[in-house]
Formats: sequence, C-alpha cells, structure tokens
Amino acid sequence: MPRAAVTAPKIIVLTGVTRGLGRAMCDRFVELGHTVLGCGRSVADVTSLRKQHAKPHDFSPIDVSLEEQVSGWANRLIAEFGPPDLLINNAALINRNAPLWKVPPDEFRRVIEANIIGTANCIRYFVPAMVAKKKGVIVNFSSGWGRSTAPEVAPYCASKWAVEGLTQSLAQELPKGMAAVPLNPGIINTDMLQSCFGRSAGSYPDADEWSKRAVPFLLSLGAEQNGDPQDVP
Repeated sequence: MPRAAVTAPKIIVLTGVTRGLGRAMCDRFVELGHTVLGCGRSVADVTSLRKQHAKPHDFSPIDVSLEEQVSGWANRLIAEFGPPDLLINNAALINRNAPLWKVPPDEFRRVIEANIIGTANCIRYFVPAMVAKKKGVIVNFSSGWGRSTAPEVAPYCASKWAVEGLTQSLAQELPKGMAAVPLNPGIINTDMLQSCFGRSAGSYPDADEWSKRAVPFLLSLGAEQNGDPQDVP
C-alpha cells in the first residue's frame, strides 16, 4: 500500500468536479497547492467553481460521454498546461433502484455512457500525451460494487466491473514509470449513496471528511501500484 507523502505541485485533471466526491477532492487539491483542471455537466456549478478557485485552475462544462466535447477540452488543456500528472476519472451516474428488467433502456444507456464510455474518452484524449513523456498516473474510480454485486443497481455494478477490467488492461499497455489504478473510494454519504440507501446513508462519512484521507492517498500513488486495485484507507 502506498504511503502518503509531501508531493511537488501537480497538474490534476478531475472529471465530475462539480458535485460530491469530485467537488470535495477539488477543494482539497487546491488547498495543497496543486492545479485542478476539472469538468462537470452543470454550467451553473462550473461557474461557481470558477469564482471560488481562480486561475491557474480551470473548469469547463463538459459531458464526458460525448467524445467531441472531451477531445476539444483535452486538446486545449494539454496545449496550455501540458499532460497531467494525475488523471482522475471520477464522473459517474447510478440508476434509480429497480430490478434490472425494470430499468428503462435510456437510463441503462446513460449509466454505461457516463461510467464506461466517459472514462474511455478521457483516456483516449489525455493519455497519449502522458505516454509520450512516460509519466503520470491514471485513476479510474470504481466501487465496492465493481468487485461485488447488489440487487437493484445492476447497471451500475456492470459499469464498475467494466472499469476494473478496462483499467487493469490499460495498465498492461502503459510504459514503465506510469500507472493505471482502479480505485474503490469506499462508502461515502453523497447524493448517489442517498439514492440507494436513503436515510441510512447519513451513517457514513461525508465527502469532505472522506477527501481528507483520499486526496493524500491519491497523491501517493505511483508506478509501483500499476494495475493493482486500490481502496481508500
């Protein structure tokens, strides 16, 4: 298991930055002196982040499931900041609790597109510049439900199992010195968890509390963790 350490300032690309874990991670990375280049789908939330965290931080309204949006965003950021030191694919959706046969096709598709295709889009457009320098860490957020299953969240489980396999395969393709890591963040009281657990979600730590452990852990990940599934301690 990697150990937390003081790190030099990093360029961090973070998807799903406007809510939940993404927003909490963003605030913590900024506090620690790192530059955050984030995206989220909500224009209003992106505008709020821009007011809170001025340049050099950069926030854009991007839907990661749409390749044309990700390509333009990535090309602009790489041209301005260079390849990221840390790419965190955090953006995700979960289906409303329901047996698989009752999940509407459009809802199933949205989960898959956000959680799998969105992750792949960001890898496609950010990782080549990282590979060229043979430097950087890609962290793809998985879940406990990417390594186990539960009823009524089958689309989400399927997407996170896919993230695990995609990440471990990617790890075998990277040059020495880089890492791709599937990360289980743990159980955190977010809107997503509340949609599944209801009031009982309140018995788990909130995103801000979680980020105080998670961000140092993320910053400590390196080539020695390449391909190894990790859990936030």
